[in-house]
Amino acid sequence: MDEYVVYCLWSLKFDKIYIGYSGNLIERIKSHNSLSTSGYTLRYRPWIVIHVEFFNNKREAIIREKYLKSSRGRAFVRQLIEVHHEMFR
Repeated sequence: MDEYVVYCLWSLKFDKIYIGYSGNLIERIKSHNSLSTSGYTLRYRPWIVIHVEFFNNKREAIIREKYLKSSRGRAFVRQLIEVHHEMFR
């Protein structure tokens, strides 16, 4: 059975958030923080993983990712950062 992860990243240095999903979280985070040579995440390195959610199928992961990218979802992510900001600094 495949497993998918929805993840939220935060750039402390630039106060940016990034939300995505992947079937291989470790490799995806490596890509965001060091392997990738282009794209949005390149400009705001380093990224801190601040939230992950696991799903049994890709469809559910995509639905959750879309929600977290909405204004309500981003407010939820920002609230996580505020509540736990001391751990990330």
